[in-house]
Amino acid sequence: MDSLKNSDFKRVYSKGKSLASRYLVLYYYPNNLDKNRIGFSISKRVGKAVVRNKLRRRLKEIIRLTDNIKSGYDLVFIGRKPSVSLDYHDLKKDVHQLLKRARLLGRRCLL
Repeated sequence: MDSLKNSDFKRVYSKGKSLASRYLVLYYYPNNLDKNRIGFSISKRVGKAVVRNKLRRRLKEIIRLTDNIKSGYDLVFIGRKPSVSLDYHDLKKDVHQLLKRARLLGRRCLL
């Protein structure tokens, strides 16, 4: 799992597709590589730095433990304000639902 640069974020936002739930927004775009590059964007409106970093750490861990994401995509997860009220398992369900809707999740999905 590699992280995205600023230019990669801009390309995913402008050319990629997006899906949204009440808690998260997912942008995705094929990157023609054999791996995924993943970025996280949490606005200051979500909360102070401690809150934003906690949400970012949880999202990173969920992605790290999800081993059946199709490779070859740039993914950007954007945290919305209500997402800070979720516990880890509810956030994991929301991430998996977005990935399923984007058809980026493989066969196995452990919830």
